[in-house]
Amino acid sequence: MIAAMSLITLAEIEEARARIEPATVRTPLVRLNRARLRLAGFRELAETAPAIYLKDESAQPIGSFKLRGAYNKIAQLEAEELRRGVITYSSGNHAQGVAYAARALGAKAVIVMPANSPQIKRDATLALGAEIVMVGNASSERREKAEELAAAHGYTMVPPYDDPAIIAGQATCGVEIFEQLPGVELVLSPVSGGGLLSGVAIGIKLVAEATGRAAPQVWGCEPELAADAAESFRTGKLTEWPAAKTTRTICDGLRTQSVGTINFEHIVRFVDGIVTVSEAEIRTATRILLEATTIVAEPSGAITLAAALFRAHELPKVRKVVAIVSGGNIDPALRRELESETADIVE
Repeated sequence: MIAAMSLITLAEIEEARARIEPATVRTPLVRLNRARLRLAGFRELAETAPAIYLKDESAQPIGSFKLRGAYNKIAQLEAEELRRGVITYSSGNHAQGVAYAARALGAKAVIVMPANSPQIKRDATLALGAEIVMVGNASSERREKAEELAAAHGYTMVPPYDDPAIIAGQATCGVEIFEQLPGVELVLSPVSGGGLLSGVAIGIKLVAEATGRAAPQVWGCEPELAADAAESFRTGKLTEWPAAKTTRTICDGLRTQSVGTINFEHIVRFVDGIVTVSEAEIRTATRILLEATTIVAEPSGAITLAAALFRAHELPKVRKVVAIVSGGNIDPALRRELESETADIVE
């Protein structure tokens, strides 16, 4: 555990917000339309679901929230660090965030990616000018390779989640939600390494405290097949799952084997719960977003909608829910597959 003095402050979040403004957008909050749900074939869900608002992070320039943290981290580097270049390890969205920020700030970017990362994410990372190094599927393997290359070449590491600057950048998403929807009672965030969940939770809770308003509950959403964060939260002890287990989920962005140490400290202090979701529920939620909204979401981003629709009995009973759609970089083949499926409701 880290000391309490190391927790992110509201001042750091506000500084991050100003720092990332040139590169990011204030993403929209879109209400899930019940009429469109019914027209798409999800009549029962349209009748029973609470008021769900979608925080569309796919609207970011790279198609995911990851730009917030990556830009905040790289924009604080010294000129010499930028000259030597940056490196990270990522299955795809953080890779694009680092590549985008590095290009904008004039630095070389090297990305260590797993062999099972979607081709669309590899292509997008290359198009942003980054150099890619491929390794096996384990998140531990790509981290070790990145650390090896950083030591050999003097690159500055830009961690995907376990870093104060990354957390502060992601926290700006939470502050936006709190400003956009007065009276929000529950915010749902995907969780993998914990950067977004820890950031959103501390951002919302700190700004609520500073403004004297009631803070919503913040819950993480995780695949049942990669539920290391849920286990860690339940036991109070940071737990790691083997890659053979976490790589089973369709959510390629949520296959990290454990939550980061710094992230876990923030999660323990500021997150209210973590719920797990089945693969069938994630697939259906992804299809709902494709059929009933204008948002294109990857499964990792649709998991929060899956939780709101299918795990409401495990969540607080509320009237206003925000589901963060963390990214929209869906594999084209998977999108075609989902769009061809019938609109059978997951019971």
